[in-house]
Amino acid sequence: MTDRIEIRPIQKSDNSSVSKIIRTTLEEFDAAIEGTAYTDAETLSMFDAYQTKGSVYYVALLNDELVAGCGINRLQGVEENICELQKMYMKPEARGKKIGKSLILKCLDFAKKAGFKQCYLETFPNMTSAIRLYKKNGFKKMYHSLGNTCHYSCNVWMIKDL
Repeated sequence: MTDRIEIRPIQKSDNSSVSKIIRTTLEEFDAAIEGTAYTDAETLSMFDAYQTKGSVYYVALLNDELVAGCGINRLQGVEENICELQKMYMKPEARGKKIGKSLILKCLDFAKKAGFKQCYLETFPNMTSAIRLYKKNGFKKMYHSLGNTCHYSCNVWMIKDL
């Protein structure tokens, strides 16, 4: 049987599923700590967090089950036209199926159309598969953080010109 993959904008009814995916993934990678999406108030109401101009959050469904999500939002605390790739998390059964790549490409396409010039992201060093995926999609490592993401526990920073 061929897997059916659908990527669509988040709906309010997705909040609970997305929050659970984010928290479970952070627990899996020993990153369920302060200064991450684990304690971010947005995590409980992702639909509402992505209703402003220049923001979007996509979810991926695998055979009609919500398995992943990823968003774009303006990077807070910078004057430049920089967005942030935010809260990209997925269930283990969704990994290795090109869902992450599809989500990133959809987000980056949105960011370009919204007029952003660069895309920034933060992650953890033990999320090696994610870092490889980001590099394959043109993100380069930085040696300092940008903006004010409130995710001060993340210590891998990357950026991509759009």
